[in-house]
Amino acid sequence: MANVSSVYARAFADVVMANRLDPANTIKEVQLLASLFASSNELRQVWEAPSIPAEQKRRVLDAIVKRDGLSSPVRNFLAVLIDHRRVQFLPAIVAQFERELSARLGFAEAEISSARELTAEERRALEIQVEKLTGKKVRARYTRNTSLLGGAVIKIGSTIYDGSIHGQLECIRQAMTS
Repeated sequence: MANVSSVYARAFADVVMANRLDPANTIKEVQLLASLFASSNELRQVWEAPSIPAEQKRRVLDAIVKRDGLSSPVRNFLAVLIDHRRVQFLPAIVAQFERELSARLGFAEAEISSARELTAEERRALEIQVEKLTGKKVRARYTRNTSLLGGAVIKIGSTIYDGSIHGQLECIRQAMTS
């Protein structure tokens, strides 16, 4: 599934960049379609059913596009997924598309977990540190992790920066045992 997601996400990111589409608006539109797909059992059944012809599935898509005022590149992207029977991968493709587009625009996606809610100043200070580490602008998502005693854990891609008290104590323990 990861390969399918990446292929379609990269291809759609190519379309967005080549046609100079508004990335934020395009992401919002595909997220809307993915949300509709995830929340509507009937829509999933129609779009995933091999017994329903692709043209009927595209008519349903066109009704949604018209109702919500979605752009034709987003409509065409989903039509390709329908035609190639890949619509079941839509949520994963959209997530991969967001990551791909962010990377192409020079953003680093950071997941920051902390023991408590951080103030705006603390968030900005962390983001500045991450920007220095990565050399990229940062889009951060914050979560609260009550299992942390203090500090923060930052995940960027597959790299984890553990600035939590637990992580610091673990480093001290390893230094003492070696």
